[in-house]
Amino acid sequence: MKILVTGAAGFIGSKISYLLAERGDDIVAIDNINDYYDVRLKYGRLRELGIGEGYICLEWNKEYNSTKFKNLKFLRIGIDNHDALSNLFAKEHFDKVINLAAQAGVRYSIANPYAYMTSNLDGFLNIIECCRNYPIKHFLFASSSSVYGMNKKVPFSEEDVVQTPVSLYAASKKSNELMAHCYSKLYGIPCTGVRYFTVYGPWGRPDMAPMVFAKAITNENSISVFNNGDMIRDFTYIDDIANGSIKILDNIPINNDCANGVPYRIYNIGCSNPVKLMDFINEIEIAVGKKAKKIFKPMQPGDVYMTYADTTKLQTEIGYKPNIDLHEGINKFIEWYKSDKNPLK
Repeated sequence: MKILVTGAAGFIGSKISYLLAERGDDIVAIDNINDYYDVRLKYGRLRELGIGEGYICLEWNKEYNSTKFKNLKFLRIGIDNHDALSNLFAKEHFDKVINLAAQAGVRYSIANPYAYMTSNLDGFLNIIECCRNYPIKHFLFASSSSVYGMNKKVPFSEEDVVQTPVSLYAASKKSNELMAHCYSKLYGIPCTGVRYFTVYGPWGRPDMAPMVFAKAITNENSISVFNNGDMIRDFTYIDDIANGSIKILDNIPINNDCANGVPYRIYNIGCSNPVKLMDFINEIEIAVGKKAKKIFKPMQPGDVYMTYADTTKLQTEIGYKPNIDLHEGINKFIEWYKSDKNPLK
């Protein structure tokens, strides 16, 4: 099975690429390696895939073969480059596509809205247009728990109406879901959107709470605790996210099994065991061996009080079940954070 993974230098994309290559699929991995956050982390993830040695600058549109997996290669391509994408699809004849490339970050979207339109809308359109022009068996794409926005009912279910986003990032992800449904209906492309819930673990993004807290607590600096600590998150370990995504990839939507005969589905992936922010911080304190210096602040624009995934649909239809609880996950994360593998230590 030949699979394209976009956003392969990202947190989730690099892990999924590794697991797919490890099981024997032919993987073409792409990423634009933008500088939204420290690119040393992105190059470090690629190094785990056998792409490059140390901190290097990969050339655009050039193939790099993995030294770890003979069935994996990487190209530096942005999904906003329609011609490069089209040429890649014409050459490779993909069976399946996993689109994880996007401009990430809820708060960043408030200050930098245009970055989200270029990547999350224009780039998404380029990818799904290529899937139309060069037919594939399954298009899996990353959505987000942020689409639930101001919804008050918990846990969040795929059946909930999601029309109240509180960030442009969330709005762009909901737009992706609508675009994919349209293409699935018009052109029969089997599409599945995955709403990820608060992913954490080794190689996580430096702008996310686990990395921010671990760094500050380790260095005995203060941390900002928003909404005065009164927040709840459905923290989900990276391995559970990646393994669940692959299970979904292997399960192709069939017209007769989907609403209105359209081969399109949406799934939540979360731990389905939400944790108070203060308890999360406490787990990091224990793992690091130091107490946090907390500065309590009000809720930030774009944030929501709670995320909580109802994963009943995913468990019933795909057989997904998370295996890593918060205590084990934080210990694994801090072990990596303190190791020489962490380029930002």
